[in-house]
Amino acid sequence: MKKLKYIVLLLLFMILASYANGQSPCGDGLCVVQFNAGFNEANKVTWLGELSDCETKFIDIQKDTKAAAKYKIVVVPTIVIYNGGEEIERFQANIMMQMEATQEEVQEKIDEILMEAF
Repeated sequence: MKKLKYIVLLLLFMILASYANGQSPCGDGLCVVQFNAGFNEANKVTWLGELSDCETKFIDIQKDTKAAAKYKIVVVPTIVIYNGGEEIERFQANIMMQMEATQEEVQEKIDEILMEAF
């Protein structure tokens, strides 16, 4: 009986861990996250804080070593828009590790998400 309890607890833990994997690091609101690394500081997206009608967050995957795997980051910088805890859109850097998406493109997606809520 004890083994069964441990197995059930282990399965529950695994289910909860997989549910959290890839979920928003910001909670349930509309949030834009920039993932970058200290070694790529020169290509940091500087306009992220200028986006409107959303929360913004920066995660350095060099410091938070589990973040790259958890959020499936394969290139930096990467900008991810989350809404309601779920990933909605992802913008990734080019081969030179430079973001090609513009502030206007990201803001347009934010505005689209907000308009769909009505």
